Amino acid sequence: MPGVELVLVWIGWVVAGGSPGPATLGIAGTSMQGGRRNGVYFALGILAGSASWGIAAALGMSTLMLAHAWLFAAVKYAGAAYLLFLAVKSLRSAMTTKPMFEGRAQTGTPVAIFTKGALIHLTNPKAILSWGAIYALVLPPDAGMAQVFGLFAYLFAGSILVFIGYAFLFSTGGVVRLYAAARRWFEGAFALLFGAASLKILTVRAE
Repeated sequence: MPGVELVLVWIGWVVAGGSPGPATLGIAGTSMQGGRRNGVYFALGILAGSASWGIAAALGMSTLMLAHAWLFAAVKYAGAAYLLFLAVKSLRSAMTTKPMFEGRAQTGTPVAIFTKGALIHLTNPKAILSWGAIYALVLPPDAGMAQVFGLFAYLFAGSILVFIGYAFLFSTGGVVRLYAAARRWFEGAFALLFGAASLKILTVRAE
């Protein structure tokens, strides 16, 4: 694929990664509620989950999941359940009058926050399908592993830019003050969007 087309693919990957979804919502919420450090930990978890699926797709696991419907279904239902849990948690927060941060989970350890971020991607079967699709779209049929992992690294650099950038953006003073002033509205929106994402995952079909 020519260099210009590869750049366009990278830009499309970055735009898609930065669009509203479970990963970006989770990073934004964690950064606004728990600060930049926790936002970065969460983003690193997201990146670890994304990298796991990207490598798995490169090694052919996406084909395995498509061939074994039960495996795909297991990941799908686990992901939908986890997002539904996040939706309920945000809804409960939206309905409380407690001050921001009181009783919030953002006081957890870095490992706990990282794990929550990783679960966002590891329980989303769309992630491995996205990686598999981009490999099939960009690479020639006879591509070697060096080409596959070269493309992985190229695209993953864009994911790092997006997710770490979200952690920094949504932990700035102005955004945090806006969240503090309209916390219940934000949490209500998170509940709605996480719930919608849960339903969307349930409609994903292995094809």
